[in-house]
Order: sequence, then structure tokens, then C-alpha cells
Amino acid sequence: MRNVLPIVFLILCFGCNAQKSNNKNIDNKIITAAERTEVYVPLLKGKRVAVFANHTATIGKTHLVDSLQKLGVNIVKAFGPEHGFRGTADAGEKLDNYVDKATGIPVISLYGKKRRPSAEDLADVDILLFDIQDVGVRFYTFISSLQEYMEAAFENSKPLMILDRPNPNGHYVDGPVLDTAFRSFVGMQPVPIVYGMTMGEYAMMIAGERWLTAKANAKHDYYKTAENSKDTAFHFMVIKCQNYDHTSRYELPVKPSPNLPDFASIFWYPSTCFFEGTVLSEGRGTDHPFCIFGHPTLPKNLYSFTPTTREGATAPKLKDKLCYGWNLYDSRNNLENKVASRIYLKYLIEAYQLFPEKDSFFIRSKTGQYFFDKLAGDDNLRKQLVAGKSEAEIRAGWQPKLKAFKAIRKKYLLYKDFE
Repeated sequence: MRNVLPIVFLILCFGCNAQKSNNKNIDNKIITAAERTEVYVPLLKGKRVAVFANHTATIGKTHLVDSLQKLGVNIVKAFGPEHGFRGTADAGEKLDNYVDKATGIPVISLYGKKRRPSAEDLADVDILLFDIQDVGVRFYTFISSLQEYMEAAFENSKPLMILDRPNPNGHYVDGPVLDTAFRSFVGMQPVPIVYGMTMGEYAMMIAGERWLTAKANAKHDYYKTAENSKDTAFHFMVIKCQNYDHTSRYELPVKPSPNLPDFASIFWYPSTCFFEGTVLSEGRGTDHPFCIFGHPTLPKNLYSFTPTTREGATAPKLKDKLCYGWNLYDSRNNLENKVASRIYLKYLIEAYQLFPEKDSFFIRSKTGQYFFDKLAGDDNLRKQLVAGKSEAEIRAGWQPKLKAFKAIRKKYLLYKDFE
């Protein structure tokens, strides 16, 4: 049998050549894939395009959809993830379909009655486009949305183009690797909490490792061979960023969601989102979500705050109740000189040790399940906290699976790595 090259690889090489030819003119500024219209817009012209995006899909200060329409791209519909197409809905808020007022394009919610496009949704579509800013954390559900979108594209034989964006937490890998027995929408694949990949790289991995549905895997296997390239102009394409690698410091031009308003929140999010699985406030309803957290029953000599109704947090946990806890926000430099290199467990351990009624610290559903375990990806971390394990002891237990994941991750990197 003669050797064949995956179509994905051929397309990515095209993107690399475009990068080399333009580098001398852009002074090393990070250029997102969406900004590289000269590379991908010709592939969309004359096609009926569906876009999966939210408010972070921008070219400069203009939404991707607005820009593409002006460039003559025929966008027939949009799909919206958690927080909605315009990014203003509460976390977990279920959304219905509607017509986008700014563009007149019908928006189909994929965070309401369904999580993936149906065959009917895709019947009048030629190409699927994906562009959403990620923050590189497993329980930030846009990678789950990406997987569902990929599966719908592959299963229905629709070409898929991903416009890549930098990962602000792409410079390290850390945390427990998910046990698939704890799979949910806040964690679908056996990856650590911080996985150190862009959306494009992550998409390459879940397709390459055959972590999709059986039907999607079979279609991907079929279309990625050169013999079958005649069936479609392309099957699965990632448009790369320019001047980005996994050592880059990248502060987002648009807040990725209502409760990640700045770099400080994004920095602390992998460490403090665990509090969503406890009775403590994780800071929603404050000026600095995920930097501020606490509870009314914690010692009153700690930092005090009161969660209130705000955009994206209309009913925050412990609303209007005086809480005591921690404020990790650094107002002096907003972490300008500090970059995360690991997940910090210090505050989670301290909060559990100080909490007076430990049996009620973790939120438990009516079926007896702990949401904390879904966030962690297994039940080990919760049990270790209860047992009084130290941060060093807990972290040591992560290392074997982290080493195995890093070996998988390396195969799919599109940019220079941090190690």
C-alpha cells in the first residue's frame, strides 16, 4: 500500500508558509487565525457557512460575523455555546434559539435543548466554521462544545474549519487527569485540568486519538486519506495563529465570559473553580470572580465581601450574604509580573480545614453525586482533602498520568512548546 498524507497536514503546511511570508511585516505581534482573512476567506467564498462563535470571535474590535459578511462570505446561521452568541448569559443558563439583532442571522443554541447541530440544522450548510477564545482549562466547557461540533461535522460529512486563538494558560500542564468514569460536559476526555493546548491543537488531539463518537471517528479516518480528498475540498482544517508559541504571554482583548473579566481571574480560575463544587462562594457577584471566595461561617478576621446581582451572575451563590474568605486579586499590578506555572491547592486546603461543618462542605446532588468530583475529574482529590493530605502529597499522585498525557499532547502541537 502506498503512503498517504492526512489532508489536515497538507492544509496546515499551507498555513505555515503563509506565516513565513508575512513575518517581516508584523513585528512579532501575535496574530490570531481570524485576522488572517487572506488565508481562509477564499475557501469560504461561494459557500453557505455556519459559524459556531461567541463575542470573543473578533477581528480587531469587530465581530467575526460582521467582518466576514463585509468580505462577501455567506453566513446562513450561527450556533451559540454557554453564555450565548453574544456572551452575556449566566454560567449554566439554558438558552433558546433566536435571531441575532445585529446581523439578522438565526442563532441556534447549543447550550439549551441540545448540545450539537442536528442533521436538519446542517442540511443547508456547506462548511462549518469554529472560532471561540478558550482559557485552557478542562472544565471551561468550550472544549466540550468543540467536541460536539466536530462530531456533528464529521458524522454529517461537512468540512470543518477551526480559527485558532492563543491559550492564556497554554504555558504549562497540571492537575489530575480525568477518569472517564467521571465524564460530564465539564470534562469529557482524559486530560488534566490545565492541558496546555490551543483549541486547534486540542481538536487535532481528540480526532487523532479517536476520542470522538464511533461514527465520527470512522468518517474522519475515511476523509483524512489522500484517496478520498476528491470527495470534499477539505475535511478538517486548522488555521494557525502567527507569532504565538507556548511561552507567549497573551492577555485577552475581550473578556472570555462574564465571570472571567481580566487576567487575574483567568490566572486563578484553574485553582479556585473547585469552589463551585463546595458551599463556598467562588466570587461570582463580586468585582473579581475566582480571585475572591469564602463563606459566612468562616472566621471573621478573614477578608469580607458580599456577592450581589451582576451581569452574568444574576443569582450568585450566597447572594447578599456577608462572607469571609480570601481576596487574591492584586490591584497593584494585576499579576503583570506573575505567571501561573501550576495549580495552587493551598486555599482549597485551608478553606476545608477552617470550615466548621465539614460534612456539608462539598455540594451533593439528590442522587448522591458530588459536583466537585466532576470538576476534579475523579473522587481522589475530595477524599484526599478529607483525609488531610498535604498539597505536596496530592500533587505527587498526579505525576504518572500527567507524564503519559504530555506524551500524547506532544504529537499534536502546532506551536513551539514551553519545554
